[in-house]
Amino acid sequence: MRIVVVGKTGSGKSGLAHTIFGEEQRPNKSLFNSETSKCEAETKDVNGKRITLIDCPGFFDTNMSEDEKKPEILRCIVECAPGPHAFLIVLKTERFTEQEQSVITKICEYFSDEAFKHAVVVFTYGDQLPEGTKIDEFVHENKPLSDLVKKCGNRCHVFDNKYWREGSVDEYRSNQFQVKELLHTVETMMKTNESSFFTTEMLQKVDEEIREEEAKIRQKAGNKSEEEIKQEAKESAFKKYWRKMSPLALGVLVSGLLGMLRLLIKL
Repeated sequence: MRIVVVGKTGSGKSGLAHTIFGEEQRPNKSLFNSETSKCEAETKDVNGKRITLIDCPGFFDTNMSEDEKKPEILRCIVECAPGPHAFLIVLKTERFTEQEQSVITKICEYFSDEAFKHAVVVFTYGDQLPEGTKIDEFVHENKPLSDLVKKCGNRCHVFDNKYWREGSVDEYRSNQFQVKELLHTVETMMKTNESSFFTTEMLQKVDEEIREEEAKIRQKAGNKSEEEIKQEAKESAFKKYWRKMSPLALGVLVSGLLGMLRLLIKL
């Protein structure tokens, strides 16, 4: 199961990844390094399922230039090809300022209707919810937020990576409960969609390129493991596509990942 995690820096993506993988987050060991703006991917077994989480920075960070965004969005495309089974849109559970509202506006502009069919809104810092309040009540207090969740088929969950530990008196305020519910939501969403994962022409092309590279590497692999072959093939595909990026590169990349624009991709 390939899951792309999107959200601005500081939204709690790294803590969410640790929570989903059932790991305790440590200061010097973070799955997604919030101090960098690099695409990162980690794969682990969760409840008997092989899950890859892919952090794709850049979409919603105003401190990144377009030149910085391009390679990371391309890396995200390479990591999730032929397409993600789900997008997790990560937001903080907090009062929404103008900056947060602008992030929601960007999400609605970037995601196509088809991409929204594969999206789930995930809130972090759940301890900010008033006692006895559930996340859907919090969402309904803000119209732009409510509209976003509706676009995602009313799929939303809430986590607290710091306080909601196992053994909570309130089952709802338990990360273990929320992880189980989130994975159930993703599986149900996959069954509902006509295809099991979201894809675009570009994602398909990149997947074909990776498979071709894997075949070439495997012929002279020596003692390389399958994982090493796959990673080498991904790096080769990244370099090939990066060399061919046009002046419209950022629009093409975002389109390739989110289906935002109907652009002719000639790579």
